[in-house]
Amino acid sequence: MSAKKWFSVLAILVLASMIVTACGAPATPQVVEKVVTQVVKETQVVEKISTQIIQQTQVVTQVVAKEDFTTPDPILSDVKVRQAIALCTDRAGAIKSVYPFVTDQKALLMDTFLTKTHWAYGGPYLPDLSYNPDKGKALLDEAGWKLAKPDDTYRTNKNQETLAVKFTTTDAQFRQTWSAVVEQSLKGCGIQLLRNFVPASWWFGSTSGLQRRDFQLGAYAWVGEADPKGQTLYSCNQIPLPSNNWVGQNYMGWCNKTASDAVIAANNTLNKDERKKFYNIVQQEFVKDMVSLPMFNRVEAEAWGNNFLGLKPDPTEYGTASVEQWSLKNNKTSLVIGFSQEPASMYAIAESAAVQREVNDLVFGRGYTQFSYDYQPWLFELSTLENKLATNNMVDVKAGDMVWNTDNKPEKLAKGTRIIVKGAELTYDGTSALQLPQLVVTYKMKNPLTWSDGKPVVAADLQLGYKQDCNKDSGALDYTTCDATQKAEFSDTGEVVTYLPGYQASLYFLGPAFSIYPAHEVLKDGRKLADVPAKEWSTLPEIAELPMGYGPYMMTAWNKGQNIKLTVNPNYKPAPKIKDITIVIIADTNQAKAQLLSGDVDWLEKATLGADFGDLITAGKAGKIGIQVIASPTWEHIDFNLFTK
Repeated sequence: MSAKKWFSVLAILVLASMIVTACGAPATPQVVEKVVTQVVKETQVVEKISTQIIQQTQVVTQVVAKEDFTTPDPILSDVKVRQAIALCTDRAGAIKSVYPFVTDQKALLMDTFLTKTHWAYGGPYLPDLSYNPDKGKALLDEAGWKLAKPDDTYRTNKNQETLAVKFTTTDAQFRQTWSAVVEQSLKGCGIQLLRNFVPASWWFGSTSGLQRRDFQLGAYAWVGEADPKGQTLYSCNQIPLPSNNWVGQNYMGWCNKTASDAVIAANNTLNKDERKKFYNIVQQEFVKDMVSLPMFNRVEAEAWGNNFLGLKPDPTEYGTASVEQWSLKNNKTSLVIGFSQEPASMYAIAESAAVQREVNDLVFGRGYTQFSYDYQPWLFELSTLENKLATNNMVDVKAGDMVWNTDNKPEKLAKGTRIIVKGAELTYDGTSALQLPQLVVTYKMKNPLTWSDGKPVVAADLQLGYKQDCNKDSGALDYTTCDATQKAEFSDTGEVVTYLPGYQASLYFLGPAFSIYPAHEVLKDGRKLADVPAKEWSTLPEIAELPMGYGPYMMTAWNKGQNIKLTVNPNYKPAPKIKDITIVIIADTNQAKAQLLSGDVDWLEKATLGADFGDLITAGKAGKIGIQVIASPTWEHIDFNLFTK
């Protein structure tokens, strides 16, 4: 080989190496592919001269290898096909298959990831993807999926490939039932649904199923909340991939920059009107792109005897939150409530079960309620920027200062610290002047609170709550608020909390920030509660079994496995109209329903009934009891995985 040819080959190899080094994996695949092809052809000539050059070309090929789940799905990557699937899905029929007793099935239908009664819902949104098989068929024709012959069952494309999509969900009978309806309705449009039912342990596993995006169409449920959140579900940087160790819950692989920017902004502003504006943008894009089809809200119900008045059934709140409105007819003064489970403990910061929270409402009340996907003050004001109980001013920060980082953790500001600045993520360079927003919130009692022993709630009680909640020996389930607190000050009317710069929690306005405990209480062993080490609290009878409260009722007895007895707190205002409450533990739902119908129980809360209440609807129509069916915040949906391996 001539020297001229040798240097020509070597130059090409160096050029290929420079392109890969400079551009890395993000380089345009088509351009790099041309270079690689050219290098391989030229190296065939010099193969005997240098093994090292051959090895370099192998490195080039590895660098540009495609990552799993970056290849568009051959069917679902087409938005017309996704919209057609939505239009051809008989969601009302699916609802009827699992809830035949629900007459108003339209009330369970959603068109975005928020229910229509949510404060952040701004619809209806277009295009309208309600059941319309004719429109769905027309979209499939446009997308190139047609019935080759009039009597064909399923559509094919120009390559004679069948329009078949794999549908994965759990093996629960509930989903098997409604997905059978979906299969039949899609078949009517010429779409073949291949149903695959798997164990929940695999479907929701940390190294399988959804988390590894091992599906084409996937059905499961999310639980709606008053705070929409959504950043981990719909932002571009939350798509699980091998390269990010499968972090995130955007299982669809949906990266719409408009929607992504909006959902991040919605979670990084504290102004409610701004949040509504941003969530409206996300919902518009969500419906237009049709990346996840909301099927329906699940249903639940509250059922009560005709003597019980004032209960407020609600999708996002416990019935016990309406305790101030309760009363009984016919001169009755004692109420009986049926629970299918009982609390493990009354130590609230270490026990999160719904039944514990409901009993807690009766004994302590709560700072706020959350009826109808929104928030209302109860014992504390809502401390908003708008009512001046909170401020969010920009402050100077420098290297070495504690700030709140993008991982929702406190960190000393230093080079490499990741923080949110003006709604965007920034990596601190270690030297630049920087300003971050700092929340200072005054959590204020609406009215003075009084313990059931007649002593007023004072600053020492709030301070003890802060001390106990934030002690790492307390057994608390979460320390985020404590970790985010720079300073806390207490008075007899509330507390003022200064949060770390950069901490921008959307629910900042809900107080109190910490628990409240009776610092003056003397235990049976002679010690004051304030002097007891944090690690002992979970076993204290005065905390875990019969705590002193400042709410509407006092716990007087807890007979484990049988009942909990409560009586009126004489110091609570307004004074409850019902004198005594007994919570009976009835593990068997059929027995609980029988006791309601016989009048031995006055109320069965929604967790006790679950979805087993069809027979009570008949009793309600006959006037024997009161019952209200509720569109639960839990909603079933089908995700479209836009990419394949």
